[in-house]
Amino acid sequence: QVQLVESGGGLVQPGGSLRLSCYTSGFTFPGARMYWVRQAPGKDLEWVARIEPGDEDVFYGRSVEGRFSTSRDNPKNTLYLQMNSLKSEDTAVYYCTKDDPWGPRGQGTQVTVSS
Repeated sequence: QVQLVESGGGLVQPGGSLRLSCYTSGFTFPGARMYWVRQAPGKDLEWVARIEPGDEDVFYGRSVEGRFSTSRDNPKNTLYLQMNSLKSEDTAVYYCTKDDPWGPRGQGTQVTVSS
């Protein structure tokens, strides 16, 4: 059974940083394409980042490129999202997914950027 457990969210001031984690189980994590997506209040789900199984190819949504970076620790079956220079518009629930950005998600972790 695939499990995705996000953590690391919280309240942060504009310009601050957070590091999200996604612990996974139930599938072969090193071989999986992984995504970060987010959903802001009243808005559609937004694709944030993608990392390929080989960990060499990463891609970012236009709104976060240059500020966010994703990485993976295959022995720990864990995906990370380092978020820097946070803005109020980054406020959302963040999720990780496998294979399909619009596929099944975990419970998510709330990120609130506010002064």
